[in-house]
Amino acid sequence: QVQLVESGGGSVQAGGSLRLSCVVSGYTASINLLGWFRQAPGKEREGVAGLYAADGRTYYADSVKGRFTISRDNAKNTVYLQMNSLKPEDTAMYVCAASDTRGWVLSSYDYNYWGRGTQVTVSS
Repeated sequence: QVQLVESGGGSVQAGGSLRLSCVVSGYTASINLLGWFRQAPGKEREGVAGLYAADGRTYYADSVKGRFTISRDNAKNTVYLQMNSLKPEDTAMYVCAASDTRGWVLSSYDYNYWGRGTQVTVSS
């Protein structure tokens, strides 16, 4: 079992920055995929950033490329999402996820562990 707890959400004006954190605990050695997803009211869940645990390769949704960065600190068992140049359309619940199976880092179907999420609100 793997547990994930997010923090760092909040309210920010357009153009601002936030850094989300996700502490991962449990059987972390089994993890293959780590990702950040978001879901806004009335919209489908979207994979925004992910990384493959084995080699650290990262991938991003086109909507956040160049603005968001996913990273990890293995010593702290923490995954981060640095979000810069935030836009009102980035407003959503951001959820950290992990998977002990193989798959595509930006597909929610390939994840089997989920945090509860942290709200990000960007005002214009």
